[in-house]
Amino acid sequence: MESSVYKIVELVGTSPDSVEGAIGTAIQRAGLTLRNLQWFEVVQIRGRIDKGNVETYQVTIKVGFTHDRETE
Repeated sequence: MESSVYKIVELVGTSPDSVEGAIGTAIQRAGLTLRNLQWFEVVQIRGRIDKGNVETYQVTIKVGFTHDRETE
């Protein structure tokens, strides 16, 4: 089995509906510019409250992706 090298970036996704929605938003947006996404880790969950109700869920995640090898 070949060894791998991963790069990690930290993202914050938001959703008016759920924590899962906020995670999905971050991963989907990252997938537009990053290749080889492999895993994520939830670092922090928080949200915004308006008039006693949850207005927005905010989730900070670390996303790992494999680092491309340079070709000779």
